[in-house]
Amino acid sequence: MAVQLHYDSDSKLTLTGLACNCGGEHRLPTQDIYVGTGLIDRVPALIRKRGLGRQAVLVADDNTWPLVGEKLTGLLRAAGLTVLPCVLRRDGELVPDERACGEVLLTMQPETEFLISVGSGSITDTTRVVAVRTGKPFVCIGTAPSMDGYTSVVAPLILRGVKIHRAANCPEIIVCDLDILRTAPMPMVVSGIGDVLGKYIAWADWQIGGIVNGERTCTVCGEIVVQAVNKLLDHIGDLKSKSEAGIRVLIEALLLAGVTIMVVGHTRAVASVEHNIVHYWDMMKLLKGERQPPHGTAVGLSTLLVWPLYLHFAKEDLSRLDLADIRRRRLSRDERTAWLLEAYREEAATEIMRENPDDFLDWPEQERRICQAQARLADLQAVIRDLPPFARILKAWRDLGGPEAPAELGIDRAMLNRSMHAGKDYRTRYSLVKLLDECGLLANYLDDYPLLDVTHPSTRS
Repeated sequence: MAVQLHYDSDSKLTLTGLACNCGGEHRLPTQDIYVGTGLIDRVPALIRKRGLGRQAVLVADDNTWPLVGEKLTGLLRAAGLTVLPCVLRRDGELVPDERACGEVLLTMQPETEFLISVGSGSITDTTRVVAVRTGKPFVCIGTAPSMDGYTSVVAPLILRGVKIHRAANCPEIIVCDLDILRTAPMPMVVSGIGDVLGKYIAWADWQIGGIVNGERTCTVCGEIVVQAVNKLLDHIGDLKSKSEAGIRVLIEALLLAGVTIMVVGHTRAVASVEHNIVHYWDMMKLLKGERQPPHGTAVGLSTLLVWPLYLHFAKEDLSRLDLADIRRRRLSRDERTAWLLEAYREEAATEIMRENPDDFLDWPEQERRICQAQARLADLQAVIRDLPPFARILKAWRDLGGPEAPAELGIDRAMLNRSMHAGKDYRTRYSLVKLLDECGLLANYLDDYPLLDVTHPSTRS
């Protein structure tokens, strides 16, 4: 049975069709997820129904406090709850870093029973990691359909300027009031759409990992993300007008993407090389003291940038590979370490190598992967053929006003070039770009890329 969404009379979302025979451990969602209109006034009753307690810390920022936080604090106090506001004030963009987490932690009191996040990505992730580290449940009040992290169990954070990911908790209650979400500026809507479009590449890469490395894939999670993004493409007009129907489709897609993280306990179905490239941009921007591009918007652009590599590979003939030449040109451990230190800088590179030790392949393992890819080339190319037409993705992005050039997000040619080469190295997670590198093809693919004019090949010439 296909995965289907249902709503009860309280606007509570439930899913059916999650049964799967992939053999992996699955955690069915137990959270209360509400999507509808007029929900903010009902939050005190929803908290009482869940039995979370009466002592809360409410986390907001300069934007979400006047939008929702102040009103919600009054509603909760009128219902008899004690609420301590933690309004994260910044001159620039709020990032989920050690300072933000520290402010929330220091606002908490011994009697604090739960947390409430009022915001989107940065606020939710900050609250999420503090909640798991203190053993407290939390409630999420979404304010923009801009990212897929509301239902996630992973928190992307910034630690000393390095992008990291930490295991965390999903909110016990998620409230997505469409009246609030529709007030989000159009760039935040575009950001959410970009985050969803990246799921096509993530699901393709997960399947590629299954074909080459025997990685266990979950077809139900794949179905969830593909259904969500396909439905999104059918409602571009509604999204442009920010109609209730359009915003509902978008937030459902974002929530469902996050549900896959809950189901399998990792982000494999929703993030791959297209996210890695954006993480590289984020870290380099932080090192320069510059503002990071909006996450989902950057993911949407990155998805457009890597898509042609997949189309190129769909016509590839791997029988032409010269294994002896690939072995001669492969980087030694010392050379790869030097490359990572140059590309990511010392602190980030050290963290990447520590968290991804399996990326230092010996030759027998690299040769096995190449031979497996050669033997299963038809299956690999079938995965790519299952992607929707690139022209349709590009048209939708253009219709919504999404950026098409990296320069529009402050990404110059040198950073773009380096990110396209370095994205494969951010984590062990397998992708087509890793496969191309292991086959000795990546440098040639990127040399042919029209936006790149400086090469930093990851194999010796």
